[in-house]
Amino acid sequence: MIISFHNDRISHIVKLAKPRARSQQGLFVIEGERELELALQQEYAIQELFYCPELSANNKFASHHLLTTEVSANVFKKMAYKEKPDGYLALAKMVKKELRDIKLSANPLVIILETVEKPGNLGAILRTAYAASVDAIIITDPQTDVYNPNVIRASMGHLFTNQVVVASITDTRKWLEQNKIKSYGATTKAKKYYHQANLKKPSAIVMGTEATGLSPKWLERLDYEIKIPMQAGIDSLNVSVSTAIITYEAARQRNFVDF
Repeated sequence: MIISFHNDRISHIVKLAKPRARSQQGLFVIEGERELELALQQEYAIQELFYCPELSANNKFASHHLLTTEVSANVFKKMAYKEKPDGYLALAKMVKKELRDIKLSANPLVIILETVEKPGNLGAILRTAYAASVDAIIITDPQTDVYNPNVIRASMGHLFTNQVVVASITDTRKWLEQNKIKSYGATTKAKKYYHQANLKKPSAIVMGTEATGLSPKWLERLDYEIKIPMQAGIDSLNVSVSTAIITYEAARQRNFVDF
């Protein structure tokens, strides 16, 4: 059992909190029983499991025969991101998907996010996407990497159950055209409300940042512009809330057929 904060392997895990370290090593941290279970279901490669018997009496992943290292409660809390850790934290290899890897349904629904900044918002959108049976999430010009620990935490592990791709605006636009998917961009300047749009056909919901909305690069490439009704005195909603509203309208129009 590791009981020292100064152990090299523990230091390595702590350093992976920084995006540069994750990018250079191609590794990231999965914390939590639920999150690790979903990652294993999706066949993510787990390099090592750090398990704390003081926080979980029985190792629930023993049957997976993972390389396992036991650590003390104090050491585990040094590595952990959650306020109430459950005793499971794994080191895993990143999976990088390309646009060509996306598998689409017969009538696809896609979410596209531009310049997403806050890991918590991205994680919340991933939860919504899974709940609403969205085909894929495409992120253009991201300001946070998808393997940020707070993305995984906010998504409750649904980073692993969704098809998530990072791509340029140009490549994404070409991909939409190739797959005959129409883009619906949320902007306060739109004349049509989101519930007036026909989202029954193959559709991509394109969302920008709360601060500036969609960039001109996206606005000039949209097929349609839509907006959410809001009373005077407010000009935006949280991006994860806005995405959920429009996504579930699309699901409603499709009669929730994939639920």
